Amino acid sequence: MTQDLSSLAKDRGIRYFMISFTDLFGMQRAKLVPAAAIAEMERDGAGFAGFATWLDMTPAHPDMFAMPDASAVIQLPWKKEVAWVAADCVMEDSHVAQAPRVILKKLQKRAADKGLYMKTGVECEYFLLNADGTRISDGLDVASKPCYDQQALMRRYDVISEICDYMLELGWGAYQNDHEDANGQFEMNWNFDDALTTADRHSFFKFMTKSVAEKHGLRDVHAEAVHEPHGQRMPCAYVGVGQEWHAEHVP
Repeated sequence: MTQDLSSLAKDRGIRYFMISFTDLFGMQRAKLVPAAAIAEMERDGAGFAGFATWLDMTPAHPDMFAMPDASAVIQLPWKKEVAWVAADCVMEDSHVAQAPRVILKKLQKRAADKGLYMKTGVECEYFLLNADGTRISDGLDVASKPCYDQQALMRRYDVISEICDYMLELGWGAYQNDHEDANGQFEMNWNFDDALTTADRHSFFKFMTKSVAEKHGLRDVHAEAVHEPHGQRMPCAYVGVGQEWHAEHVP
């Protein structure tokens, strides 16, 4: 049985919750809610102006509410007084049909109705840039074929190992990290799981890598900005920022 968020806050020493959803451009949106108010948010949702995000809405639309999912809480390993919680978008008592998490849950139900259970895994990729985002962070990462470059990987050991350690702490089953096909690009892998669990973890992963990169004076770029960083060369025409998905339907 899922614990309510107020009780969870008391048990884990959580002071704030980030009620978060992802829009159609992959941007993560959130409200930072004190634990003292989380019971109300769990009941009624956190209010958002949907048109101010990329959800194909206009100012004529009514307020949208993000309903936190108490089964999808992740306490920040680097700031344990804060917990991130995935939310489902609701408007006028109905789910927002185009919200990515709502779409995935609908597809899961469609699969379940056919007697199938969907599991997915991701190979998450990202660039590490300098603080102002003008170029990749490692000036020595210039190989014409940099995939699996050992030296470049170890020059970013502090960032990559910190992220990996957090995934291990969270129980995700992180198992490998590598330098990817482009200069400044890295990939990290963890165990596949239920499709919704993987999607929520992927959303949190993007937030986590950005936070850790900023802590180290760097900046990272994920799939919401698919481009070569400021015109810098990539070795293969197909290389961009993103991830690979693996899916299986289990009867």
